Amino acid sequence: MRVLVTGGAGFLGSHLVDALVARGDDVRVLDNLRRGSLQHIESHVDAGKLTFIRGDVRDESEVWRAARDAEVVYHLAAQSNVMGALEDVDYSFGTNVIGTFNTLKAAAAAGSRRLVFASSREVYGDSESLPVPESAALLAKNPYGASKVAGEAYCRVWQQVKGLDCLALRFANLYGPRDRDRVIPLWLSQARRGEDLVLFGGQQVLDFFWVGHAVRALIAAADSPNEGPINVGSGQGVALPNLAERVVKLTGSRSAVRRCPAREVEVVRFVADVGKMRRLLGVDPPPDPLDSLPSLASAEAARDRSARPEGGAVQV
Repeated sequence: MRVLVTGGAGFLGSHLVDALVARGDDVRVLDNLRRGSLQHIESHVDAGKLTFIRGDVRDESEVWRAARDAEVVYHLAAQSNVMGALEDVDYSFGTNVIGTFNTLKAAAAAGSRRLVFASSREVYGDSESLPVPESAALLAKNPYGASKVAGEAYCRVWQQVKGLDCLALRFANLYGPRDRDRVIPLWLSQARRGEDLVLFGGQQVLDFFWVGHAVRALIAAADSPNEGPINVGSGQGVALPNLAERVVKLTGSRSAVRRCPAREVEVVRFVADVGKMRRLLGVDPPPDPLDSLPSLASAEAARDRSARPEGGAVQV
């Protein structure tokens, strides 16, 4: 199958690319490398197993070139960090809204049979009751969430007026290797260095989901029935103070948890209703949403040790 992955050098995108290459698909990646890294997919590029295009989804001509002949388009390219989107609202809008519009146009022109859009639980804002079904009101509380609401709206309209089959997956808090600038990688890093774990607020209950399970959902989404947006998560809530305790214990750290005032733009309560994910994508979440945290902590610690030069100082 000929597949385009926008944002394919990023955290989720590169894991998806690994799976697509492993099953023998003809893979093309479009990424501007602002948050992604070529190192994530370099082995595939060197082996001639994919085509990499360094380009920006805000550039319509680059997207059209990348989408040519693609049967399935996975649109993952985005400013995907809540605080980063707030700090640079113009880039966030350009990438997440204009970039999605450009990708929809290119996929329709290429005759793609399906576009899978990476949306987010941020579209819901703070829901009154948990778990949150896909039918819940979309009340985004930050620019990132608003951009995903807009992206979903364009997907829905483009399907109606252009006939391009679009399926949105609303991802919970993903975690795994290659991630950065989010709570789990930040806390693992702080704990390994013996620094305080910075907790904003402390009332958060969130839904964490291993990136490998998310990739399974993406793979299935290329051929699943299209019954509207699908939540992708564990269906279980994790209180952030409890997550902090697990991180400290796993790393053997003496780090303390330092509470700071809550950040108003951040969602503090989300657990996904994952009934549609189970039924349509065939993905069953594990009993413990953090069951892969020990392996991630061990891998990150091993990476740190391998980066230490003689004398024990960590390279910067």
